[in-house]
Amino acid sequence: MEKDSAVLQGAFLLANKLCLPSALSSLQKADWSRVGHPVVEAVREICGQEELNTTASCWKKKIVCVVWLKLLCGEAEEDVETSWRENPFFPLLNGLPEVNYVVLLELVRSLGAADVFANFLLCLPQSQICVELERLVHHVQSSPSREDDVRLFLEVWLELWKGRNEQEVGGDSIEAMFAKQFARLSSMSSSLSPQAAKRFKLDTSNPMTSSPANDVLYILLHALKDMKDHISSSDLCLQALSISLDSLFTALLIDQEVKLPTKEKMHILSKAVSIREKNDGKLSPELIQEAQRDLRASYTPSQFKPSRMTLGEALKIITDLTQFWLNSKLLAVDDCTNLSYSTFRLEQSVQRVLTAPEEAGLPETMTESDVQKPEMNLLRGLLESLVFPTIETTPEMEAKVNMNIISHRLEDYQSFAELCASEKSWASPDEQLLDFLEKNKAAFQQHDTLLSLASTLMATLHSEAPNVKQCKKLMKITADIFSALSLEDKNKSLAAMLRLSTRGFLGHSVPPAVTDGFEQELNMAFNCIIQGGGGASATVSLGHLNTAAALIARVAFQNPEAALKSCCHSAVFNKGSFSLMAKILQQLPGLRGEKAREDEAECNEKQAKGNRDELKDNVSGGRLLCKCLQETIKTKSLLACEKEQLLKFLGLLMMPVIAVEGEERRQCFLPPQEVVNIFVLPSLSTAGRSLFDTELSLQLLHTALGVDVQQPGSSPHWLFDCSPFPLLYILAQLHNQALRFWEQPLEGPVCHWSMDTKELLESVLATLAKLVGAEVAAAPSSWSRALFWLYNKMEELDWAVRFHLKPVWGEHFKNEVPLSLLTVCDLPEQEWSGLDLPQYGQGSGLLAWMECCSISDSLRATMLSCLSLDQRRTDHVGMFSKGLLVALTQTLPWCSISQWSRLLGTLRELITSGRLHVPFSLEYVDYLPLMDLRRFSCDLRLSVLLLRVLQLLCGSSCSDWLSADGWAHVGRLYAHAVREMMNSVRAKLPLPSSGAWTASAPTPPKTPASRDSNPSCTSVKVTKPTIDSPTEAEGLKESHKEEEVETTHSQEVLFVLSQLFCHVQHIQVMMPGGQSEPLFLSSLEILSHYEAVMTAFPESSSALESDNTRHFFTTITDNLESEEMKVVLQQKIAQLVSAGAR
Repeated sequence: MEKDSAVLQGAFLLANKLCLPSALSSLQKADWSRVGHPVVEAVREICGQEELNTTASCWKKKIVCVVWLKLLCGEAEEDVETSWRENPFFPLLNGLPEVNYVVLLELVRSLGAADVFANFLLCLPQSQICVELERLVHHVQSSPSREDDVRLFLEVWLELWKGRNEQEVGGDSIEAMFAKQFARLSSMSSSLSPQAAKRFKLDTSNPMTSSPANDVLYILLHALKDMKDHISSSDLCLQALSISLDSLFTALLIDQEVKLPTKEKMHILSKAVSIREKNDGKLSPELIQEAQRDLRASYTPSQFKPSRMTLGEALKIITDLTQFWLNSKLLAVDDCTNLSYSTFRLEQSVQRVLTAPEEAGLPETMTESDVQKPEMNLLRGLLESLVFPTIETTPEMEAKVNMNIISHRLEDYQSFAELCASEKSWASPDEQLLDFLEKNKAAFQQHDTLLSLASTLMATLHSEAPNVKQCKKLMKITADIFSALSLEDKNKSLAAMLRLSTRGFLGHSVPPAVTDGFEQELNMAFNCIIQGGGGASATVSLGHLNTAAALIARVAFQNPEAALKSCCHSAVFNKGSFSLMAKILQQLPGLRGEKAREDEAECNEKQAKGNRDELKDNVSGGRLLCKCLQETIKTKSLLACEKEQLLKFLGLLMMPVIAVEGEERRQCFLPPQEVVNIFVLPSLSTAGRSLFDTELSLQLLHTALGVDVQQPGSSPHWLFDCSPFPLLYILAQLHNQALRFWEQPLEGPVCHWSMDTKELLESVLATLAKLVGAEVAAAPSSWSRALFWLYNKMEELDWAVRFHLKPVWGEHFKNEVPLSLLTVCDLPEQEWSGLDLPQYGQGSGLLAWMECCSISDSLRATMLSCLSLDQRRTDHVGMFSKGLLVALTQTLPWCSISQWSRLLGTLRELITSGRLHVPFSLEYVDYLPLMDLRRFSCDLRLSVLLLRVLQLLCGSSCSDWLSADGWAHVGRLYAHAVREMMNSVRAKLPLPSSGAWTASAPTPPKTPASRDSNPSCTSVKVTKPTIDSPTEAEGLKESHKEEEVETTHSQEVLFVLSQLFCHVQHIQVMMPGGQSEPLFLSSLEILSHYEAVMTAFPESSSALESDNTRHFFTTITDNLESEEMKVVLQQKIAQLVSAGAR
């Protein structure tokens, strides 16, 4: 570096010596050819020593900068001390002799450094740029004026219009340091003497010293007009007209950037590069970068907006110049085989100006007086008369340019990557293209670019004879690019791929080798997920979830349908994996794509024709996931655990979640209306011929109705996208079939449901009716036709079914019940009407009344309040009680748990109010115990009533009513009633905790007098506590009273429990088979509570009483048929030992 500086300084000193008796500070333009030779040679020597062009360019910049700053320092009269401290170029600058502007501009011309000079100009304020341009114009026009001077002027103009190179804008660049020094020296000039300040600006003897206009275009166009006579070569003339037209276009004809399509940019750049390549002999990134810079500047509004120059004036100057050069024959292109870059640039400039009104239009701020239509038309005519040769480019050249732009990350390379990916002529993936894609995958990591590449790959795969090896490599490259995308872009790409093809790259006939390779990758992906903890593990780490989602997304992009099928198979058949599969899919909402419209139209057409068999194999406008799930399960009968996993899988997918981080709206992967339309409706409407059984369909519907996806205030409900009225009718039909659950029809399908399914059906029907009823009530006129249709269809069904749809009917229809019900109920005629039904003849009123009580809580309340019964007449109460016993016997076997709970509540209400008479007989005791059982009267009477009902039901007249399943259900219903009575008994005497009992009894409880047996032989000595005050004495007295009351209550509870136990054992013995497990468990529960009461209240039973109880209970259980149940119960009975006997 120091050697190069010394060479340069020596050259300038030699040039200064050659000027003697004058100096470089007063050099004239004509003398440069004589004295400038040493400087030019030195610069070439310095730049020639460097192999890298960047270093040579840096030296060229430094030399121009230093000479210019040397000139400014001299004019500003800066002292050495200040320059040494402030100027970073001082070591080189201080060794140079004083120079003037002639030296600077001639050096720029000799070195071909117009671009360097223009870049330094662009660092200055526009007013100072105008000053420097006028100096340049003056220098160019001064004698001797040569074409090289004009060329310098045009090159500076062109570089100014291109603007600053973005790569050179930085705080440490030479341009930035020059701007800083220029500003510093300018500020110093304000403190100089008037004479020095004048010298710093311009010599007063110079004819250009008048204050220039702050209008760059004005200066340049007028200067070109003045020097047109100095242009004698065709190439220079083409350059001059081209830059003039570009300046007109960017400064006066557009006010915003003109966006060119990437393909058009590609054509222009390819032409420009191919022409310059012929001249330079090499295609380089720098060549393409310069062409891009030219192109960008040609369509971007100029930073030098005219302040003095008008459109009319500019048009006049350019028109005159064009006419002058046409007359001089300088605009004719003779050699069509060896086109120059100037010819190409002029052709582009002419096209831009001619199409300006169509592309951009005139700025809105332009006034009519500025627009000189005659001048514009005249210029148009002249430009249209110019003849240019056709410039062709080849696809190979375009491919080379495109690859260079992408490889070297040149301007707008991402758009060119998308163009490259979508170019069908490059679809044949030769090795060169594959290597290029492999090395530049990062440039293609945009959603649109990837989609274009995928489309090109699909076209290649589906061609007649694809190269398998190259196709597999291209698939891997494309998948790698997809894997590098963000999650948001991955989902966009997945959705776009589904629009292209649900089978992705493998959508049509693809070579088997390609398909096999994908299958291996698919299996490996799911094996990694399962082995990595995606099986039965309930909790999955976030890292594993993200990895799993990435693996699934990668294979799904290549073949969405295959990936979703594997997800569905894993979710249903791999134990515990449904949760992970659902979480993965929730992270990939892009896979929610719909099938193509033609498939949906085809399904609708088949449905219209009634071809249900074919419809099963299609998805009626549903999601691809649903189709995959249907295909996964249609070939295999699902086990109970697999049905449960399927149900949970769909339930999770219907749950709204935030799929992508940053989103506010919660979305569900599978909307509930799609589940209902695709799975539930077809299955329920084609019972026995569908993929799902009725129970699973109802469970799915129940789950869908429980999902909270409805936006607040939105109407109608999503359910109204699922044909709600036909759905209600189907459910009502199913409920109608379930009314006589255990009756096997002689003809027609046999119902194989469980009573839990009936319970679920009632719940779903109630929820559905409530949702539909709310919408109907909000807009009754909109749904009147559907409402009447549904009501008319319900006439085919049992009368009780209509009451489940009461929320739908609202006040539109009367309640229709059997006529016999009106004989036992005083119901208002305005709301109720009777039906003449043959199965409800004379005396069946209470049966209909009981059925109404079981349907709903509100209807039960109506039945109780309107019951027609005169309690003052004992014969009426007796007849009612007997009739109710028969009606309850007829109703019980067909009740669900919820219906039975309502009936139990009805019975309690009737017993408590005295309308139902149930005589309590002491069948299991020889004498009446001396205790108050009034608090337990309802429980005891209810237990006796149920005993009578079961006795009647198990009698010979009714024993053949039910099947084995029916008797098992009756056992479950009775066990439910027993649990309810047990809960009532527990509530009347809560058991104290062991700690609480000990703490509340400072002294042992007193031994009560024997009630029905001899006193205990064991005497208990009670220590009398010390009483310190009357208050303590009163408190102790009250405590003893409470203990006596609790002991008495515990005796009553033990008696009630013994009665319940006997009733349960009696019924278990009566029931066919005697193997009712629910009754066996109820007996164990009673014995356990019996033991707990005896333990909590030791004085509730003496040793003799507990011994008698054990003997009696054992005798009762001896009647059981099951030896196992008998042994277990008797072991439990043996533990019933009083505290005194322990």
